[in-house]
Amino acid sequence: MVRVVLPAHLRNLAGVADEVQLDVGGAVTQRSVLDALERQYPVLRGTIRDHVSLQRRPFIRFFACEEDLSHEPLDAPLPDSVVNGSEPYLIVGAIAGG
Repeated sequence: MVRVVLPAHLRNLAGVADEVQLDVGGAVTQRSVLDALERQYPVLRGTIRDHVSLQRRPFIRFFACEEDLSHEPLDAPLPDSVVNGSEPYLIVGAIAGG
């Protein structure tokens, strides 16, 4: 099971109180985790990535094992510690301002 931590506003939208656990079939990549997340919580479709292009939305970042994975290829395998559930995959709402 892959553990996913969502920002507060997406946890509220999905109706979950804490991190979610996903059964991701096949290779565990950012794309397969996001696909599984949107399958399990359809209300999140379009909130993390664009409906058409499936590109990451602005002000959303992805982290795992203290590394920013936001600009990594979506089909690159995630670290083993994320795959085995010892570390979570983090979806973080970025903040901008001036």
